[in-house]
Parts: sequence; C-alpha cells; structure tokens
Amino acid sequence: MPLKLVASTGSPAILVTGGRPFTVGRATSCDLPIQDPTVSRFHAELELAGAGVRVRDVGSTNGTYLDGVRVIDALATPGSRLAFGKVDFEILVEQPAQEGFEGEGSLDATILRQVPVRGRADIASQLVERPRGSSLLRIRGDSLEDRQARKLNLLLDIAKELSQQTEVDRLLDRIVGLTFQVMSVDRVAMMELDGEELVPRVWRSRVESPAGSWKVPRAISRKAVEERVAVISENVDDGAPGMESALCAPLLGSQGRVLGIIYLDSLGPGHAFSEEDLEFFTAFAGMAAVAIENGQLVDRMRREAVVLSNFQRYFAPDLARQIAGQEGEIQLGGAKRPAVVLFSDIRGFTSLSERMSPDEIATLLTDYFTEMVEIVFLHGGTLDKFMGDALMALWGAPLAHDDDADRAVRAAIAMQQVLERLNEVWRLQGRPVLSVGIGINAGEVFAGNIGSARRLEYTVIGDAVNTAARLCAEAGPGEILIAEPLYASLRRPPPVSALTPVPLRGKARPVPVYRIEWKEMAADEELTGARPATPF
Repeated sequence: MPLKLVASTGSPAILVTGGRPFTVGRATSCDLPIQDPTVSRFHAELELAGAGVRVRDVGSTNGTYLDGVRVIDALATPGSRLAFGKVDFEILVEQPAQEGFEGEGSLDATILRQVPVRGRADIASQLVERPRGSSLLRIRGDSLEDRQARKLNLLLDIAKELSQQTEVDRLLDRIVGLTFQVMSVDRVAMMELDGEELVPRVWRSRVESPAGSWKVPRAISRKAVEERVAVISENVDDGAPGMESALCAPLLGSQGRVLGIIYLDSLGPGHAFSEEDLEFFTAFAGMAAVAIENGQLVDRMRREAVVLSNFQRYFAPDLARQIAGQEGEIQLGGAKRPAVVLFSDIRGFTSLSERMSPDEIATLLTDYFTEMVEIVFLHGGTLDKFMGDALMALWGAPLAHDDDADRAVRAAIAMQQVLERLNEVWRLQGRPVLSVGIGINAGEVFAGNIGSARRLEYTVIGDAVNTAARLCAEAGPGEILIAEPLYASLRRPPPVSALTPVPLRGKARPVPVYRIEWKEMAADEELTGARPATPF
C-alpha cells in the first residue's frame, strides 16, 4: 500500500510507491524538492518497504530524524514523523480507491458471532484481590472455559503493556511489577545470563528478609537454563523459613538463546503453585523474553544512532557506518600507529577579519570549511578538529589504507583547486577572497581518546604531527609543503620542487621539504581532485 509524506505545513508532499527509491533534497531534480537551508542538495532516499518507508540519509549536513532521533538507515511506519534538517513530515497511509462496494449499510455476509476488540490494556479490571481455587493467579472466572478465555485476554493485555516500554531496565521493573499484580506470590527475581553466569538484575519481595538471606536456588536456575524448561519446585531449601513452592522459567530469545530467568516463590503454607500457574507463567515468561529482546534491540539501535551521529562529525558517512558496524574490531583507545597528518591554515585571516562583522566572518568560514571537510571525507580522511581558521585532518587513523599518503596529497591539491573556484565566485559577489597554506607529513603517532573525564576527543599526537603543523606555518599562500617521510611513501608522486631544507623549531637539523607544483596538474583529473582514485 502506498504511503504519503506530508509536511507539517501541508506542503510539500510526496506519494511513495513501490518499484524504485525516491530522492529528497534541495536540488530541483529530487523527487521531493525542499527549499530550506537546513536541507542538503541530496539529503536522503525513501523506498517503500513492507508496511513502512525505508529512510536512508545520504550524508546530509543537518541530518535525518525519525521521531526526534537522528537516523542513517531506518524504517518509518505510518504515524511516525520524519524531519529532513528542520523540515518536518508526517507519514500517512494513502487509501486506495474503493471499488465494488455496495451502498452504506449493506453487508453481503451472515455474521455468526462478533467480539469487541479492546484498544488499550486494562489489566487491573480483569483481576480479583484473592486467587480462586488451587491456582495463585488472580483472575476472575469459575468455569474452566471462562478462566481460559480470561487468561488469554490477560496475556494479550500484558503483551500490550510490555510493548509500551523499550528501555530495558524499566522494562525489567515492569515485568516484576506485573508478576506481583497478576499472581499471589511473595518474592520475584529476574536474572540475566552473562556468559555462563546468572547475574541478578531485579529482586523484589513483599516480606522483609535479612540482607543476603534470599537467593535463587542454584539447582533450579541451572535446570531452567541448561534444559530450557519451566519448573515448579516444592520444599525448596533456600534458607527462607516457611518456603512452600517456587516457579522458575527461562527467558528464551527468538533464536532460542537464553537471556536469563524469572523466578518467583510463595512462603506461606497452603500457597503452592498449580499446573495452571505453570502453564500461564510459561506463556508470561515467553512474552517477557520477546519484550526484553526487543528492548535490547532498540537500545542497540539507539546507541548505534548516537555513535553514527558522533562519528559523522569527523568521518565520511560510509566510513562512519563502517566504524560503527565493527565494534570490537576497531580500537578507538590509545595506540601507536602510522598516520598521515594534514594542516591547512588561511593566510592573513586576522587582518581580514578586522574589516568584517562577526556574522560575515561566521558565514565566510562556514562556506569555506563546508567545502574543505567534504574534500577530506571524499578522499577517505578523518576530520580531527578546527582551530580558528585552521583545519587538521588525518589518514590512517582509526582506519588505515595502503594509499593513505596519496589520498592526503590528492585532498590537499583538491583544496587548493576548489578554493580557486570559490574565490572566483566570491570575487563576483564582492566578498573577500582567501588563500591557504597546507603542510603534510607522515610518521608514527599516538592515536586515541585524549582529554578529561568530562570530555574526550579522538586525536593524534607526536613528532609527525608537530612537523606537519610547522610545515603549514612555513607554507605561503597557495602552497602545499610535504616532508621527506611523506614523499617517500607516495605511490604516485606529484610534480614537486625540492626546497632548501627548512629549520624547524625543536629539530636539530633542517628538514628536507618539497613543494607540490599542483598548478601543473590541472589536466590530470585522477590526481587533482574531483574524486579519489580509489573509492573507499
């Protein structure tokens, strides 16, 4: 069934049908053109997928949001709200034209029976204060048929109730609360299986007991986990006086994986669990396990969305997804590794900014940095940081490629070429023009999260970094200076001029330096800049 995206203002809108993806962006060629400055030229893709719309952000600047959460690739269902930048849309079902129906009120069928379908869960209305018969369930109904129907309704309402909570810790509390609500029990415990060990998560008791006096019997819990069975036990010796009966069931995930157990017991005499209780409790534990697994999935997706959102500030979208998808394989902690470091700095910006208003400075730097960062990402680099009017970028950390040195050089050449084109446009607009100096070096660095307990930043430090920064300071307007270690590691060296070794502060000897003659390379598209020679 086709779905429709309608802006909160009522316009624009788009009908998403099957067969092909639909593009969203500021460009007029998009299927859904949105003329808003917070929307990128090519912002996202939409594709009909089952009962919803698959939304894919294609590297937008201001992000795509599903119900307020930034997403990269997600399924939006009817009733959800999508935002591209700051433009909000609602997803609606497009009703197909009704054909072949008779006039209102006609029904070409005989109704044999009808049952009202309740919307919201109403568990309390189905319960009584005290259990009836031998069961410890607090459900109404005296006859077997009536109790079976009421147990089914109660389980359906429990499923609805649990589906409303996706945060795992709160969900566990709610499961325990529901257990006390529907069964006359004294103690409930939920334990999570961590490797081979069961770890307590929620423990709750109606009666006071000395600290440490209550424990889930190991024989019962291990049987539930190892044999995947729900069990009733009597005369359990767990140190609690008056123990009458206990129930324990495994929490099984969708693939048969044991997530943990739920355990409950009754301390008073004459309060033993029945077969009816075991049957109901087994179904209840199954619903609880599904809810927990879904909650864990939502938590993981939420964490990945946050990780991707943070990574995309520093890495190209494809690289960010690669890092987020290789948890445990890519180490973002501290380690020594070879890397390529690039510094770019605007020449004469201090004096230029003295003649400009704060808004003009911010606009100019935003336009400039937007283009420069895109070049870094296009060539597989990592944005390390902005430093006033300077930029620092990395290759080789946290992911390395065999041609990182060549990628960095191609990025530097592209920066100078793109800046030339920007200056032509700005000159016609009466805006200031810029010139930059760039320094690049390669070598072993310490890469990792550096900072304080309040704020960490992934960056690199070391002599190779310092040399790149000093080369940048030595570079004149429009120059790209590279150090000997970088030049030696290039697979396809560009045209260069060997300069007189440059004395750098902190170095005992002058450093051999080369200047890239990038203006001689205008005809070589592979090296100059529009795209990297090797896609990453």
